[in-house]
Amino acid sequence: MTEVPLTAPDLDQEAELLTTPAEGVPAILTTPEALHHTIAALRTGTGPIAVDAERAHGFRYSQRAYLIQLRRAGSGTHLLDPIAFGQPADLSALGDAVSDAEWVIHAASQDLPCLYEVGLIPTTLFDTELAARLLNYPRVALGTMIEELLGVRLLKEHSASDWSRRPLPEEWLIYAALDVELLIELRDRLEVRLVETGKWSWAEQEFAALVASAGISPEPRRDPWRRTSGIHHIHSRRGLAYVAELWYARDAIAQRLDRAPSKILPDIAITELAATKHPDRATLRQIPAFSRRQAKRAETSWLDALGVAARLPESALPPMHIPNHGPPQSRLWPAKNPGAASRLAAVRAALLTIAERYELPVENLITPEHLRRLAWRPPTPATEDSVEQELADLGARPWQRELTVAAITPLLAASPGRTQPTS
Repeated sequence: MTEVPLTAPDLDQEAELLTTPAEGVPAILTTPEALHHTIAALRTGTGPIAVDAERAHGFRYSQRAYLIQLRRAGSGTHLLDPIAFGQPADLSALGDAVSDAEWVIHAASQDLPCLYEVGLIPTTLFDTELAARLLNYPRVALGTMIEELLGVRLLKEHSASDWSRRPLPEEWLIYAALDVELLIELRDRLEVRLVETGKWSWAEQEFAALVASAGISPEPRRDPWRRTSGIHHIHSRRGLAYVAELWYARDAIAQRLDRAPSKILPDIAITELAATKHPDRATLRQIPAFSRRQAKRAETSWLDALGVAARLPESALPPMHIPNHGPPQSRLWPAKNPGAASRLAAVRAALLTIAERYELPVENLITPEHLRRLAWRPPTPATEDSVEQELADLGARPWQRELTVAAITPLLAASPGRTQPTS
């Protein structure tokens, strides 16, 4: 492990702006031959591997990686264009070559899915953002952490750029290379502090959980169209059917063109059209967003969607609300289940005390959704064993259960816990 000086940067001095990678900007890898050389170089390197990926969120339908950055001591920085290797690319040979190394990623949960898609799967990793959260840093963005711990400032103006663009501008490649330039040094600083604060084993458990979930896709959301912006203006089941059919039509077009759905048609246009009593071609053309080039090209699809919704029998129309198998929003608890509301308040207060004692965010102590489920319907009887098992089933790590179970079990077992939810 690289030794890192523990002297903090002088915060009274302005941080140095890093504008150029130490070894210059490497050429983008786009051929099997270049990939072969990179694999050999990474194999001869030592220590952890800094890994980052750039996507085109907000521009493309897919969440695939459009650039992958890797850096290892003795190997240098490598910029790889996965699109040049197929869609999806198969980079499993590269993944196999670095599988024995620890990967260092900032906000790993964001990048692991697109890395997994191309065959890059870690066996161990260090998430610098998650480490910073466990250390209770108030701001955990990569640029902020590098400036605070290393005294160097990075420009982050290209983080939301369209990385599917080709060719990629030189200044974007500089940005991408700098994203992994100091990542391993940052990792080493954070590890020292995790060890000093007694939180290293916590971090190990969190990192192992990230690795274990790397290839697991989230459960598909039921009726995803219900999240359409402006849907609260729709007050009829027929109106909801219009929203649903338009949403699915837009999604199919966006997927086929690999464009972000909002680039095809904004949400507000869907709900504005669905809010009319009998939407047709005339009402559609009165809404400006449907006159934009991409939306106008798909006019037949929108009219077909409206026709499908208009012909649905009453029995087939979507309900105004769908049953919620989990707890309702916390603000509704006092009316629906006063006992659960009392439990939630008491447990939150206890967890806040524990979080303050150990200097970490309360949401890292227990995932908020786990807390809500536990307080809404605690195990019966609520004993330390049953509460621990419930948290384990929900995915809470051993360190989280060790810090919390003894404190919250009496609060879950108190008399308010027997209050039944109202329908």
